[in-house]
Amino acid sequence: MFHSIKSYLKFLWNSKNEHGVHSPFVFDLVTKCFYDKKKYSEYSILKNYRKSLLENKNYIEVTDFGAGSKIFKSNKRQISKIAKTAGISEKRAQLLFRIVRYFQLNFILEIGTSLGLATSALALGSRNFGTKAKIKTVEGCPNTMNQCQLELQKFNFNTIDCVNAEFSSYLENLKPETLNPKLIYFDGNHSKKATLDYFELLLPTITNESIWIFDDIHWSSEMEEAWGIIKQHSKVTVTIDTFQWGIVFFRIEQEKEHFVIRV
Repeated sequence: MFHSIKSYLKFLWNSKNEHGVHSPFVFDLVTKCFYDKKKYSEYSILKNYRKSLLENKNYIEVTDFGAGSKIFKSNKRQISKIAKTAGISEKRAQLLFRIVRYFQLNFILEIGTSLGLATSALALGSRNFGTKAKIKTVEGCPNTMNQCQLELQKFNFNTIDCVNAEFSSYLENLKPETLNPKLIYFDGNHSKKATLDYFELLLPTITNESIWIFDDIHWSSEMEEAWGIIKQHSKVTVTIDTFQWGIVFFRIEQEKEHFVIRV
């Protein structure tokens, strides 16, 4: 708890809004996407998807391959509580939808599906591509994945390929030439080693337009260390720290710059 408070206070001290951004690329992203106040019709679908999960009082046995939970003490967990405490917030889901829509991303890889709250935002953001939209999402826990698939079916999300696999083994067996996602959303194992391993394993898939989003970069001092290493990588040009997320760009035409932005 102390680490989180200290990190957030440091973030507030260093963060800026659009007035402190001098990169045209990042300025447009902040003003036209991050701070977009339009009430999109898709928000109601996201709200109903969340509501359905919050009303589900059933329990599932969770297999946790990651850094564990700061909230749950048992692997037997109520679906409504997972959605409330471990899932992406409503505000962040809306932002994720806007990012996908803003950059017109039609091929997305998600590492860590959970109950699909972020997955649904990714799918809605790419819905303009119709059948050409493709979201591949990977979840290690079979019971969590089963529950997510039931929920996605209920809301007629049909562009999502759900894969039940342990993240490292899935990525190690992945052939980079068969996968070139425009966006990778990392929301799985929140440990330094795993995060950096995933980063290195997926580097062969990057293009100039690739966007990677790392969740919970301030979750622990280890995650902050991992974020610091990612920022300094030679292939990374622009990064944005929004406290909850670290957003990474590989655009060779951009100067290497790091931004801390309040969202």
